[in-house]
Amino acid sequence: MFDLLIRNANLPDGREGVDIAVKDGRIAAIERAIEGQAGEIIEAGGRLVSPPFVDPHFHMDATLSLGLPRMNVSGTLLEGIDLWGELRPTLTREAVVERALKYCDLAVSQGLLAIRSHVDVSDPGLVTVEALLEVREKVAPTIDLQLVAFPQDGYYRCPAAVDALNRALDMGVDVVGGIPHFERTMEDGRRSVEALCRIAAERGLMVDMHCDESDDPMSRHVETLAAETLRHGLQGRVSGSHLTSMHSMDNYYVSKLIPLMTEARLNAIPNPLINIVIQGRHDTYPKRRGMTRVRELMDAGINVAFGHDCVMDPWYSMGSGDMLEVAHMAVHVAQMTSIADRKRIFDAITVNSARALGLEGYGLEVGCNADMVLLQARDPLEALRLKATRLAVIRRGRIIARTQPRIAELDIEGRPQTVDPADYAPIAAS
Repeated sequence: MFDLLIRNANLPDGREGVDIAVKDGRIAAIERAIEGQAGEIIEAGGRLVSPPFVDPHFHMDATLSLGLPRMNVSGTLLEGIDLWGELRPTLTREAVVERALKYCDLAVSQGLLAIRSHVDVSDPGLVTVEALLEVREKVAPTIDLQLVAFPQDGYYRCPAAVDALNRALDMGVDVVGGIPHFERTMEDGRRSVEALCRIAAERGLMVDMHCDESDDPMSRHVETLAAETLRHGLQGRVSGSHLTSMHSMDNYYVSKLIPLMTEARLNAIPNPLINIVIQGRHDTYPKRRGMTRVRELMDAGINVAFGHDCVMDPWYSMGSGDMLEVAHMAVHVAQMTSIADRKRIFDAITVNSARALGLEGYGLEVGCNADMVLLQARDPLEALRLKATRLAVIRRGRIIARTQPRIAELDIEGRPQTVDPADYAPIAAS
């Protein structure tokens, strides 16, 4: 007797027509024609079952605050930072919690069941930290929420940040953050990377830094981040987020930098939606895209994971919590349209992001947590193309969200009565 049985599912690794049996919150079997009864049965009908989506880079303390205290008229990063500086002193714990929980509802409906959120620690009152620690506890049954102590105004640039960051970590924040390119000088940026990596090593924590979110090819703090990762033995536990300056760096320097990042086993976390609208603002034409060198990093064996970054906040007025939208944009901006490339892009919002967060029990294998998403598409490529509807979202073997299939009804003489976008898949090669 199983708790849940999913019949006739396709999996991202190419397995087709398999059943997935769930018992006690874990995957008990994956094979064809599983015999046995179940408390609930889902007929997948040859649709894709994926592990849940994972967002390795988000700002939950600011989400859904669009319009407070005013709109970002220019749409630029710097005005967004100024806006957040105006909003932050007015924040209450209750308001931050309410907006964050509302976003988490949206995330669950989108099959997004793990999020790493940066939490601003520039205000010594740490209202945002208190709020998101409360949210982390409340959403634990449905979402794995990691928190990053993030000195938004600069670790050295903001006089209160050094003490506030340490207090945030003492309160239970999971990851050490930083923003070296926002310090007043390149030297202060380098010093901040060294200090923050030392703190992480001493506390046994992971590191995730906003790094080189700039069009300036001389913003090279990722080099220091990789070197400090090696110095402190933090390999595999450090992420460089954004890394947009790599888009503008000369190829010779990058030929040295990427092997260093590979040696440090750095995770690279681009944010396609935000990077391409924030960067290149000083360019006329030709205009730079701004997103980092995704293909080259992947080819080097670096773990590349895509983040959403923002949803309706001072920096980004759009967004819907949809990691397939993030990946869909990445396919276009990175010009990764081959079959193999699109599979790698899908991995960047699932297994790669889970690896960056160090999630345990993630995946579609026997013994893994029974966390899954049933999509209205037959495979990862079609899921990306369609930004497919999440028909069922499963957490520890329990269905926590359902959405009706996207089916249009037609009234055209001589044509079908309904249209299912998932039926418009490519003709399989014979």
